[in-house]
Amino acid sequence: MCGIVGYIGSRDIASVLLGGLWRLEYRGYDSSGIAVINNGELVIRKIPGKLSELQELLKREPIDGTIGIGHTRWATHGSPREENTHPLVDCSEELALVVNGIIENYHFLKEELEARGHIFRSFTDSEVIVHLIEENLNKGFFEAVCRTVQKLKGNFAFAVIYTRQPNQIVCARHDAPLILSVNSDEAALASDISGVIAIFDKIIDLPNDSIGVISPGKYFVSDFAGREIKVEPRRVTIKVKDIEKGNFPHFMLKEIFEQPRILQELINLRIVNNKINLGNELNFTDQELLRISRLYIQACGTSWHAGIVGKYLIEKFARISTEVDISSEFRYRDTVLDGNTMVMAISQSGETADTIAGLREAKAKFLKVLSLVNVLHSTIYKESDGTIAIMAGPEIGVASTKAYTAQLLNLYLFSLYLGKLRGFVSADELVAHLDEIKRAPEYLEEILKHQNEIREIALKFYNSRDFLFLGRGINYPTALEGALKLKEISYIHATGYAAGEMKHGPIALIDENMPVVCINPNSSVYEKMLSNVQEVVARAGKVISVVTKNDTKTRAISNFVIEVPECSEYLSPILTVVPLQLLAYFIATFKGLDVDRPRNLAKSVTVE
Repeated sequence: MCGIVGYIGSRDIASVLLGGLWRLEYRGYDSSGIAVINNGELVIRKIPGKLSELQELLKREPIDGTIGIGHTRWATHGSPREENTHPLVDCSEELALVVNGIIENYHFLKEELEARGHIFRSFTDSEVIVHLIEENLNKGFFEAVCRTVQKLKGNFAFAVIYTRQPNQIVCARHDAPLILSVNSDEAALASDISGVIAIFDKIIDLPNDSIGVISPGKYFVSDFAGREIKVEPRRVTIKVKDIEKGNFPHFMLKEIFEQPRILQELINLRIVNNKINLGNELNFTDQELLRISRLYIQACGTSWHAGIVGKYLIEKFARISTEVDISSEFRYRDTVLDGNTMVMAISQSGETADTIAGLREAKAKFLKVLSLVNVLHSTIYKESDGTIAIMAGPEIGVASTKAYTAQLLNLYLFSLYLGKLRGFVSADELVAHLDEIKRAPEYLEEILKHQNEIREIALKFYNSRDFLFLGRGINYPTALEGALKLKEISYIHATGYAAGEMKHGPIALIDENMPVVCINPNSSVYEKMLSNVQEVVARAGKVISVVTKNDTKTRAISNFVIEVPECSEYLSPILTVVPLQLLAYFIATFKGLDVDRPRNLAKSVTVE
């Protein structure tokens, strides 16, 4: 969740560190700071609030140096005040530290350290790390870090600089991401590629439970005991323009409008000569896939909603019993799983803490894990037996849009692949489905042409206090996702429900002040859903319906209608969610909110 950068080299240190932090801004933060070594002393600038405030502070109080670290903090222990903002220092002010993670045993460590005379300046859990390193400096800087990490419980990634060794940055990670980068005469580290992409085109993936040391043009990696680990650099394919807004006011809007292109590129990759190609990362043979008797999907947030759509598709086409669980629940339940159960982990970032924990629970039970991730070389990618790459490109907006529709398309293709393999989908049926899937990009283009109509609806409802989203069947998860998008970025209370549950409670909420978004494209449950819309109308609720083009029945009883092109119900979740993304976006912008950085949220939830 926090962002870490570090740099050692001849470039302007403030510009490099601040630039890296700007590119990590999407991870979420409430304060920021940087520390450099200049003439043998630490120089620190840190401030609660946005990076623009740190930028102004650096203009008023400039810094210089050739080595430094930076941090964007998301408060977990200690409120967002200056004393809790990273970098943190030791008693002698010779060490500066930045941390992402949670130290679970910090109470115990802090008591021990205070008993030995250490003075703490913050209320953070992270500060124990810098004091532990300080205690062991008589063994050497690197050895001090080795000894420190062995005492920590929790998950963490950190970087530390030391005034007496101004030619190296030492870092470490356990269950939190960190990468290194090296050029001929400079080096850097960051929480992810975005933090170094402006300068470096090769990165070194720091393995889990390892320590890294960077110096100009060099790097060294070891395990926590100090034994060297050989890790080769890999070339980065992402470009700076991929993580910039271009001509759009927000990343979220850019990413909504990228969806037709993303799906077209995915279709070109996945459908070849009317056959499905799930990619080289799949790493499962057809024989192994045929042995699956049950599938268990675990994910969080938007990825969980994608998993529910996947359940409908996999059970329909592959006839495999499929369960879907929230990762933070899955990992703590004593789930009945046998040897022919496959676990699927879905995560955009590949670094979601609870999903990683669920994956490891499955592996501990000797189950095969297939992941669906957008970031290759992430922790989930590395620890899975096989992967289907989402292929949505970098997604910067905190509220997921293009990654979600790409997840849905991959799950649709995966279900068809399994169905064909298992004999439940004929060759002709497969071709028919693929032919329709190929039209998805043009369908999305058509929906996006009507953004102004959706904007007008948003203008009428942006002051609403509550929203209800209703769907049935394969579009029930669309209701969940629509509600999540709205509450994430507009801070309006919104709830998604299966429409058949209306009489079991939610109907009590409906009155003339309640906007109700009803998702009712042509489907096998169209008439049932229509009855639910009637129930809302009868109680004076304001109905906003998402319907198939030329629908007359739902239109006749709705206050507002958003049309999507006609398609099968299996493709419809990819279409019906896009108007809801736009609705949430426009409502949030009318409220004057920062849609790319909603309060209290982070793009990559790397702590539990």
